[in-house]
Amino acid sequence: MSSPKADRESEPTLLSVQGDDEPEPALLHRSLASRPHNVESASGSYLTLSSGRQKLDACGGAAVAIIGHGNTEVTEAAVAQMLKVSYVHTMQYGTDSSLELSNCILAPHPSSPNFDHGLVKAYFAGSGSEVNDAALKLEKQYFFEKGEPQRKVYVSRQQAYHGGTIGAISISGMPARKVPYDGIMMPHVEFVGAADAFHRKGKAETEGEFVERLVKEIEELFERAGPKNIISFIGETVSGAALGCMSAPKGYWPAVRELCNKHGILLHLDEVMCGMGRTGTYFAFEQEGIKPDIVTIGKGLGGGYAPIAGMLINDKIIDVIRKGTSVFNHGHTFQAHPVSCAIALNVQGIVKRDKLVERCAKKGEKLRQLLEAAFAGAEYVADIRGGGLFQTVEFMQDPYTKKPFPKHVGFGAKVQLTTFDLGVAVYPGAGTVDGEEGDHVLIAPPYTISDEELQIAVVTLKKAYDKTVSGLFKAKL
Repeated sequence: MSSPKADRESEPTLLSVQGDDEPEPALLHRSLASRPHNVESASGSYLTLSSGRQKLDACGGAAVAIIGHGNTEVTEAAVAQMLKVSYVHTMQYGTDSSLELSNCILAPHPSSPNFDHGLVKAYFAGSGSEVNDAALKLEKQYFFEKGEPQRKVYVSRQQAYHGGTIGAISISGMPARKVPYDGIMMPHVEFVGAADAFHRKGKAETEGEFVERLVKEIEELFERAGPKNIISFIGETVSGAALGCMSAPKGYWPAVRELCNKHGILLHLDEVMCGMGRTGTYFAFEQEGIKPDIVTIGKGLGGGYAPIAGMLINDKIIDVIRKGTSVFNHGHTFQAHPVSCAIALNVQGIVKRDKLVERCAKKGEKLRQLLEAAFAGAEYVADIRGGGLFQTVEFMQDPYTKKPFPKHVGFGAKVQLTTFDLGVAVYPGAGTVDGEEGDHVLIAPPYTISDEELQIAVVTLKKAYDKTVSGLFKAKL
């Protein structure tokens, strides 16, 4: 497909300001002062707005649209399931689509057939927030039924995001998002620093020394809280939008796994954003050589064709529940929804059949080459990182000293909005350094994206960066 239709310089940015003479919409958008651009249709890697303009979706919405938009195989699968059964309540009923999806997800994946993840059961709900909440409850129930009811502390990390519900935001290390809800957050949640070598590793510190420091910090917290009081350690295997595709330094996750084993603490990995092939392997933790106790997945699971997310559980947890009540004390009206499961099953079938995880890994190499070539020598580009089709460009006022732009400048937001005006959607990121300051944009296109479309995305992003820099000089930053 050719590049998007040229956008006029006067086109509104990502959100349209609502005019005084426009009727108030009944739908509660994310903002009451502005409304999103209306999407008329979507196909492949492109969104078509009601204005007729096209946008190359170089972020898959929010790293969601893994097989692109408008896939007729998926819509046909949805209709076929609806014609059989569209809804049942899981208290009494089950469906083939949910059983087949769990088998599909937990079976050895063709992209890494010899990898043993150790996960034996799957639970499906509607969002990443829901499955992270479900994981918190299952983890607590596990210890209750194991005869260790005193365990009540969850350990998470700063600069982490696990969802928008009260439970999920309580374990998220993004204070600015939590301010309005101070006083109603879950108690007994402790935080350690992010596994962020780019911002936190000392200049004279080796990667191994940095890992040792991180693990020591975790162990010291475990000792302060009392290791027999801790339920789980929670982290994104590869950090998502908060830190911008930040992988942990080598050796970090194996050391954390060993530390959790030492104290009988569960390891809960959040792969809602980075899983389902996004980083070039089906599960991101495959690259770490570890086996978690619980993994949460979402976004790419249904590819955006239905709201669905999952919690995957190992046999250690299941065995304790089976020997106890044999009941997971949790449920949702729409859990394991037949149509959502049928859609996700079809999406994952396409991923396997078309070898899209392997394709994602290869396209990721191409994306990195394009980004590094385009931004070589760019004065305000501090880092290009990530893996697969999950990569970030971070901006700083002084990359050498790692001095971020002042928050009021909004450099990353300006780059993102200018990129959108030029016809390409990338995902915004702010507060990258400390939750307040720091700027990046995230690129996470469909695994089906073509080389030509990758080229368009990167060239457009660079053009937007140049325009943003030019605007800053005019404003005498």
